Amino acid sequence: MTTPATLHAEATSVPKAGLLRRCLPSAARILMGLVFLVFGLNGFLNFIPPPKTPMPEGAVALFGGLMKAGYMFPLIFGTQAIVGAMLLANRFVPLALVLIAPVIVNIIAFHLFLEPSGIVPGAVVLLLEAYLAWVHRQAYRPLLARRATPT
Repeated sequence: MTTPATLHAEATSVPKAGLLRRCLPSAARILMGLVFLVFGLNGFLNFIPPPKTPMPEGAVALFGGLMKAGYMFPLIFGTQAIVGAMLLANRFVPLALVLIAPVIVNIIAFHLFLEPSGIVPGAVVLLLEAYLAWVHRQAYRPLLARRATPT
């Protein structure tokens, strides 16, 4: 004999694999959104203290050139903050992933070639990006068409 209580318990019991499959994309999106919103805003507000260890010569030269350009740092940090907000708001997520991809490539390249000791956070962000791109792969199918026909 089933009672309303047992029917409710059976209806709300979700297998753990299904729960993980539903929650993991949101958790990855929120984590990545927080990372880029915080670091993007830090580029303008400087609330995270700089590292105590000196940067390698190549890194100093790179940052010096980016700073002398005048527009690169505001562009990079503004992109990070906007993408972080888009991810947190769950709006235009596939577009946000495309916009932030060049930034992530440069984070990884910077750590591979200039400062290998700090690659772990960049690698985590790269994994989050790859996972979220996979989750949203249907949105990218038209971009990857062999031949595009104008409408």
